[in-house]
Amino acid sequence: MNDEGVGIHVVTRLEKEGIPGADLMDGGTGGFHLLGFIQSYKTIIIIDASLDDFPAGHVRVLQPRYARDFPKQLSAHEIGLKDLIDSAILLGNMPTLHLVAISVKDFQDMGIELSPDVEAAIPVAIERVRGIVKGVIR
Repeated sequence: MNDEGVGIHVVTRLEKEGIPGADLMDGGTGGFHLLGFIQSYKTIIIIDASLDDFPAGHVRVLQPRYARDFPKQLSAHEIGLKDLIDSAILLGNMPTLHLVAISVKDFQDMGIELSPDVEAAIPVAIERVRGIVKGVIR
C-alpha cells in the first residue's frame, strides 16, 4: 500500500547491504504467528509506517514498553502489532523493543511505490537500525 509498506522497503535494502549481528524478517502481516519469534530474542527492532503529526519521511526511534506507548496510528496492521506486544508482555517474555517509526500521510493509495519524502527516509531509517544493532552487540 505505497508508503504504508516502507518497513519492507527498509528490510529489503538491509538484506541487500547486510547487517552483521542481526536477523531480518518481514513480519508485516504475521500477526500472532510472530509471537514465538519475537519472544525468542532479547532485543527486537520493528520498522513501520506511522500516521502522525510529523512531516512525511520523518524518522524517529521509540522504545515503547506497552501498546499504549506506540504512535497513535501505525500502519494498517496496527491493531495486530499492538495486540502482539501486549500478549508478549502478559506472557512475561517481552524483549527490549526499538520501534523505527517513519511518518507517512496517506494509507489509502494502493501500489508498491513510495512517495519521494518516504523514499528519502529509507537511508535514515537504515542508519538508525544500524546504530541500534551496534549498541546492542558492542
